[in-house]
Amino acid sequence: MAVRGTRPTLEQVAARAGVGRGTVSRVVNGSPRVSPQAREAVRRAIDELGYVPNRAARALVTRRTDTVALVVAESDQRLFGEPYFAGIIRGTSAALGDTGLQLLLALARSPDEYARLEEYLTPQHVDGVLLTSLHAEDPLPGKLEAQGVPTVLGGRPPGVSAVSYVDVDNRSGARQAVDHLVAAGRRRIATIAGPQDMGVGIDRLAGYRDALAAAGLPELVSYGDFGEASAVAATEELLAREPRLDAVFAADDPMALGALRVLRRRGRGVPGDVAVVGFDDSAAASLADPPLTTVHQSPEEMGREMARLLVSRIRGEAVADPVVILRPHLVLRDSA
Repeated sequence: MAVRGTRPTLEQVAARAGVGRGTVSRVVNGSPRVSPQAREAVRRAIDELGYVPNRAARALVTRRTDTVALVVAESDQRLFGEPYFAGIIRGTSAALGDTGLQLLLALARSPDEYARLEEYLTPQHVDGVLLTSLHAEDPLPGKLEAQGVPTVLGGRPPGVSAVSYVDVDNRSGARQAVDHLVAAGRRRIATIAGPQDMGVGIDRLAGYRDALAAAGLPELVSYGDFGEASAVAATEELLAREPRLDAVFAADDPMALGALRVLRRRGRGVPGDVAVVGFDDSAAASLADPPLTTVHQSPEEMGREMARLLVSRIRGEAVADPVVILRPHLVLRDSA
């Protein structure tokens, strides 16, 4: 029995459970090499004694930190203002819930913060890393893998040969959106594309171009940063270039909402004068005026799949397919 005021020891747990010290250690470390009866006895003894594992000592033995970092290299405005990131965090957290792994949210809002994170993300601090919102040819995934830190990316990385990533078929989703506009008789279809240093921005613009090329229609492209404010400027610029445009495909819902604001201010009816389609199917899409036609993707599912792949890699399990591509679909509402 533990002495009042002292922390129960592994030996005391073993004595209470009627098993050896090694069995207790295996239960605490999540080893499958324990019978159900012994595992239950150890867990009961842990609860009765109030035993808390010494994580520092355990890490020295197992070389595990039981911590996974989710790295988001975006500004506070994007992180907290766009529902995509909240969905990724929810999905990741849910998938890690019963694994014994702690989720650490690591923000890199500036180059200096990103550089400090590169130094921190080592096997001494984390068992694995989830990276989302990568820009350009980011060297961090390669550096982490070279250090032996399993890494899974959210989104196809541009110019990077990644070991493992989860993405949506953005090109197919964008083509579905623009094919719908073409089928509805729209002939001057513009797009507000995302940043071209991100795989998602590149792929959604490619899907738009695929649909227009198949229909023999001209392109009308402006660029935003996936935020609503950037789409306001982009829509103004598109209307100045082509006042008769009759449709806008925005590469995400916040930019579609920005386009709706400008069209309303300009007295353009939606969808009568100009049809608008977004990409995300965020909660704001169904609340827009008019409700927004958009391409559905699930950031929660993406987060769950990212976490699933990472846990398998941390545990040394065979991963049949290290790249997962999720299928999007068009959700029809009143804006197009």
